[in-house]
Amino acid sequence: MTDDTVAAGVIGVGSMGQNHARVYDELGDTALVGVFDVDGDRAESVANDYGTTARSMDDLLDAADIVSVVVPTQFHYENAKRALESDVHVLVEKPFVEDPENGQELVDIADERDLVLQVGHIERFNPAVRALRDLVDDLDIHAVSTERLGPPVDRAIDDTVVMDLMIHDLDIVLDIVDGAVDSYDAVGTPDCSHANANLAFDSGVTASLTTSRVTQEKVRGLTISAADCRVKIDYIEQNIEIHRSSVPSYIDDESLVRHRHENFVETLAVEQVEPLQSELRSFANAASTGTEPVVDGEQGLRVLKLTKDLDEAARETLDGGARLTSTVD
Repeated sequence: MTDDTVAAGVIGVGSMGQNHARVYDELGDTALVGVFDVDGDRAESVANDYGTTARSMDDLLDAADIVSVVVPTQFHYENAKRALESDVHVLVEKPFVEDPENGQELVDIADERDLVLQVGHIERFNPAVRALRDLVDDLDIHAVSTERLGPPVDRAIDDTVVMDLMIHDLDIVLDIVDGAVDSYDAVGTPDCSHANANLAFDSGVTASLTTSRVTQEKVRGLTISAADCRVKIDYIEQNIEIHRSSVPSYIDDESLVRHRHENFVETLAVEQVEPLQSELRSFANAASTGTEPVVDGEQGLRVLKLTKDLDEAARETLDGGARLTSTVD
């Protein structure tokens, strides 16, 4: 690393990895020093697009200070471990790993080598979510509900809808709600393309999450029901609405009593920023300053374990159609 730039590389340049390469190339505080992909032709093509070099894995890890691991989930562990053992800071796309024990090993390696290990939960960097973080400490939250819906996509996805989509909302819910999850239940469709889950926290807060890849409308939203307001977030539009009610008033006009109860909607101004750009800039800054990343490995493990539990619960509904309810030890 120099005083001005951090040398960045990308491992895996499929559709998402190409975006990582693009952003590293655009950021003024990072220099894209190379990309690697098992498909050499694809690596060469992406490298040419962004004026960098298609490298072998060893060459890339020698050249880079930080890398994004953007390969299929089953290869996250081996690639992240190899990078960490080469003393390179690592951002691993979500889901963190397949096996939580492997995730804990990566956390331990990063701690031993004083390296940044960040998990790519990109919604944390959505401007609306970042603005929400300034609000939640002042909210007496009763319940949270989320929707992450959309039509079928035209690419192969190995992960279930819970592991692919619901995991985003679980990460946000765990971040904004105090306390631990006491119990949960989940149901899913036979093809794992639509699922619903409910959480109960020991703080008394409840959460309801719905996610789908078979809904003919794209929806990305979160709603908080609090003691004195209702907060609605639209991830796509990157905005926040706060719905409040006034104190009821009564008007006595010559013995005619009228009741009036007004509702007020406050729309917060949110700066429109590409979440991936904020995420990678934050990762590079954490690596260069030695500070904790926004989503570290421990947080990635926490949401991974819960997501896997909910995924299993949703799959259990296929055996006799019964809903599985579980408590968390």
